Amino acid sequence: MKITAVKTVVVNAKLRNWIFVRVETDVAGLNGLGEATLEFQTRAVVGAIEDLAPLVLGQDPRRIEHLWQAMYRYPFFKGGVVTMSALSGIDQALHDLKAKDLGVPLWQLLGGLSRDRLRMYDHLGGGDSTSVYDDAAASSFAEKAARSRADGFSAVKILAVGKTAPLDGLAALRSAERLMAAAREGAGEAMDIMVDLHGRTSAAMAIQYARVLEPYRPFFLEEPCQPEDVEGIARVARATPIPIASGERLTHRREFLPLLQSQAIAVAQPDVCHAGGLTEVRRIAALCDAFGVSMAPHNPLGPIATMVNIHLGFALPNFLIQEVMRADVPWRDEIVAGVTPIVGGYVEPSQAPGIGVEIDFAAAARRPYVEAPPIQWRHHDGAVADW
Repeated sequence: MKITAVKTVVVNAKLRNWIFVRVETDVAGLNGLGEATLEFQTRAVVGAIEDLAPLVLGQDPRRIEHLWQAMYRYPFFKGGVVTMSALSGIDQALHDLKAKDLGVPLWQLLGGLSRDRLRMYDHLGGGDSTSVYDDAAASSFAEKAARSRADGFSAVKILAVGKTAPLDGLAALRSAERLMAAAREGAGEAMDIMVDLHGRTSAAMAIQYARVLEPYRPFFLEEPCQPEDVEGIARVARATPIPIASGERLTHRREFLPLLQSQAIAVAQPDVCHAGGLTEVRRIAALCDAFGVSMAPHNPLGPIATMVNIHLGFALPNFLIQEVMRADVPWRDEIVAGVTPIVGGYVEPSQAPGIGVEIDFAAAARRPYVEAPPIQWRHHDGAVADW
């Protein structure tokens, strides 16, 4: 068996363009699917996939580790989020292809079931981008958290902190407290609430936000500082009893090691579309397990990424909970079929071979690439702010 082609399909999904990868072989009807979606850098990732393709063409797709090493090590300049996203999509497709060839669901290829069902967490509004990123009204936080609870979820994520200065004042703290209080009101005491700071805060400011949020018992506090600020994240972790989560913008196990050694995080959030696919995320998970750190993979992306994460979660022993954007676009199911339904906030293991999904290429063609420039925030004085 040999790889004959590596192709991409780009689907515009409002805030993001989904990048789907298809690895084809010389065996009739046998191919693999993956996802390499990277916000605001779609054309770069598609180009990187084209650059990596010659390293796998003509090769046996079942030699996944060998091909991963070739794609990672043969380019002189290793890593980087664009290249690693491209590699991730191809790696997922190779796993899908091999599991299909064996006639088993992907979780079986990854070592079998570590659990019987998988806990999922929602976003306000089900993940619609305007609800997640643009709506900061306390009344809507309460209403949407209550809706997630009514839909069966036992956990929801919110962005209680908007644009914030490196050192901000009482008004910003009070705003975060109001939004958190509203979300807790709608969610009730039994529901877990994660708070994503989105790397918008300095360590000093994140500590202040944590203190006003603490009485509402967040499940974890995500990205309190920019990902490279390991000392800052550790400083926040030491200053608050709220568990700290981070890692969505890291692309290799070596980048996680300082966070683990400094006891900066309780929850690791690698993204299977950026951190080297299933091959590398499993290594990251094993490293985290050695430090007693749980896995809650980052996943605001498309339906293939969601299913890959579900399979991964069923196999990982230190899995905690899985993010999903179930309502980012209303036509999700028109593009990709086979995604496991969420019932009562959980999913059951798929029994279909491979990832278990198929792309409707005709439907995908009706949603072509649309340029999506990065969100551009500025502080009150005109300085560039982190989104």
